[in-house]
Amino acid sequence: MSRPGAGTDGHDTGSVTDTDRAHPGDRPRVSGYAVVTREGDGGATEVLLAHLSQAPGRDLPDAWTLPGGGLEHGEHPSAAAVREVTEETGLTIAVGDLLGIDSLVHESSHGRAHALRIVYRGTVTGGRLRPETDGSTDEAAWIPLPRLGSLPLVELARTALAWAGLTVPGPSTP
Repeated sequence: MSRPGAGTDGHDTGSVTDTDRAHPGDRPRVSGYAVVTREGDGGATEVLLAHLSQAPGRDLPDAWTLPGGGLEHGEHPSAAAVREVTEETGLTIAVGDLLGIDSLVHESSHGRAHALRIVYRGTVTGGRLRPETDGSTDEAAWIPLPRLGSLPLVELARTALAWAGLTVPGPSTP
């Protein structure tokens, strides 16, 4: 069984087959993320980050990441970034420039995985900062840029911040 689909921009998104559903690791997981910054107290740039949940059953590093996540079927990557930022932080954003696309093939507890991560610049338009409930993250925070070097960051966060013209010293977590 296959279901051809068209994306919101009119381009064909391909077909989803029973084989695809049975072997999700055979296709890239496409995600939308946002680099969201603001001027904090004293003029220091602050970055909106989410902490990866360490709840039982989660196979995630104890690290901070950009808010974002996987696309729903037929969803545009920028819409996924907006939705995921709201889910993980309580804030609503407007998506700006495309900052970059990151492709990562890695081993996970489910086998070989391929992540295609599309990163945008985002600007807060509303909402109230709060943590995600029962999700892949457990804390949301505005972190001053100078403090980022002392926090464990996933590599995507460090890479995307560089795309946004922000340099973070220190090690990262894959």
